[in-house]
Amino acid sequence: MFQKVFCVFMLGSFVITSGQPGTVCANDNNPSQKYIKVDVKRTPSSKQWVQYDTRTIDMLAGFEPYKEKIDLGSYGGRSDRQAKATGFFYPKKVGDRWWLVDPDGNLFIHTAIVSVYTGQSDFSRKITLEHFGSEEKWARFSAKLLSDYGFNGCGGWSQADLLRKTEKPPVYTQSWSFMAGFAGSMKLAWQISGHKGYPDQVWPVFHPSFESYCNEYAKKLAATKDDPYCIGHFSDNELEMREDLLDRTFKLDLVKYPEMKYNVKEAQRWLSKRKGRTAVLADINDQDRAQFIAHTFDRYFKITTTAIRKYDPNHLCLGSRFHGGVTRMPIVFKVAGKYLDVVSVNYYHAWTPDPERMAMWIKESGRPFMITEWYAKGADSGLANTSGAGWLVKTQKDRAMFYQNFSLGLMENSNCVGWHWFKYVDNNPNDTSVDPSNLNSNKGVVTFDYKLYTELLDEMKRLNDNVYPLIDYFNNK
Repeated sequence: MFQKVFCVFMLGSFVITSGQPGTVCANDNNPSQKYIKVDVKRTPSSKQWVQYDTRTIDMLAGFEPYKEKIDLGSYGGRSDRQAKATGFFYPKKVGDRWWLVDPDGNLFIHTAIVSVYTGQSDFSRKITLEHFGSEEKWARFSAKLLSDYGFNGCGGWSQADLLRKTEKPPVYTQSWSFMAGFAGSMKLAWQISGHKGYPDQVWPVFHPSFESYCNEYAKKLAATKDDPYCIGHFSDNELEMREDLLDRTFKLDLVKYPEMKYNVKEAQRWLSKRKGRTAVLADINDQDRAQFIAHTFDRYFKITTTAIRKYDPNHLCLGSRFHGGVTRMPIVFKVAGKYLDVVSVNYYHAWTPDPERMAMWIKESGRPFMITEWYAKGADSGLANTSGAGWLVKTQKDRAMFYQNFSLGLMENSNCVGWHWFKYVDNNPNDTSVDPSNLNSNKGVVTFDYKLYTELLDEMKRLNDNVYPLIDYFNNK
């Protein structure tokens, strides 16, 4: 049993208490709501551990895990709540809550793991194949693990072609690189930590060849356009966006990057039209900056969504996996709502999802959202844990508590239709060929030689198995 203690005072998003990690604390503003304390660092180099409020399903007043049994359909949707079946996934608002509707018409929440693949590099793939003997055996093991621990799907960069052939295939999303591929073809994109970098973080979206490139690139989407297990497509990953994009565009080095001249010309044309005269860098104000960001994303989403829907009219447009500062830009979500079916967000540096930020996403976009990356690393894994954006905690049990706490915060919000833990397999510290964000960290639910983190997975399962009863619980509060 946990010892019950009461909070001394609130400080920011965490509570300092007289209790030790693992003791129960009542929230000052809501005494009926209980939390435990988990020691957390934002980075391994942080000097001190900080205690964060952490809620688990055992602390929800009146909720009993596994008490309510809800039968699931073949895709993982709840068969007791239905809408029109179309043969493919689509989003629908039922009452005050958004859902995905699965191909059979069952209401559905996507609980998934990212990067369910044999390896990010030849080095890692070789280790995987030596361990399992064949890709088919790996796929059977991986699909069964997802199912056994209550996950109904896999997220970005997963090998759906292999997993789809298993006895119980997971529902999946597909990751593409419309902008990254186009910019890379002109040597205007390069690998940085976690995603692609562009000239002064300006992507060549106004290049006249971008539209034709996307049309040609999107032809490959037709290969899975009739697959009911596919939810939809991410157009890119974490496109960098800075608030001073317009300034940066005016100042681009065209000697070094001559193909960026189209961005500069468009910025000059756009600002001059806005000002009613020939405009220069000194004329830019904050309203101009915000509206030019909107103008940039509008062109990007208009072109990519048109291309995706041309070759795959059956599956959802999920966007470019917003991250960082973009998640605090209302103007970007307003534009996204014009083109996307579901908005995807890679959500880091939050121990509990921020209700105000999530409220902004839905207010501006009018669309549901899906959290497509988030994780914590365990110091007990034996890995250095110096790469990646996720939290550092002391143990696998603490990782499990984070999973429950964060997921509960998402379910409490009526606009979230899924979440994707990053990721399936730990980084292999001996694999130096991967990008800098994936070098040596405990991100996986299994080690790089496929030993299960059972303490993590068991608690993930307890929450995953209760997703639909938990949603009903929050709906009725």
